[in-house]
Amino acid sequence: MNNRLFVEAVLYRYRAGIPWRDLPARFGDWKNVHRRLRRWCESGVIERIFRYLAADYDNEYMMIDSTIVRAHQHSAGALKKGARIRPSDDHEAG
Repeated sequence: MNNRLFVEAVLYRYRAGIPWRDLPARFGDWKNVHRRLRRWCESGVIERIFRYLAADYDNEYMMIDSTIVRAHQHSAGALKKGARIRPSDDHEAG
């Protein structure tokens, strides 16, 4: 896998908000993409890329905001299936 396809795979995964295992087959084996990202993070490659891009003051085209980043449903504090909220045993509270 070339570097461009790898970066596209990582960006696709984060833009779509999908688990690694749901990465489309056109990007190759998701385990290899994840492994390569982990290695790049550990070796500092990703940090160097971000520092290089951050040095470009005219980089509005690369801005990431909440309109394109999706969180997993459980990250918003959604209740687990079958979870129940029980009243507090502390009768003097609130």
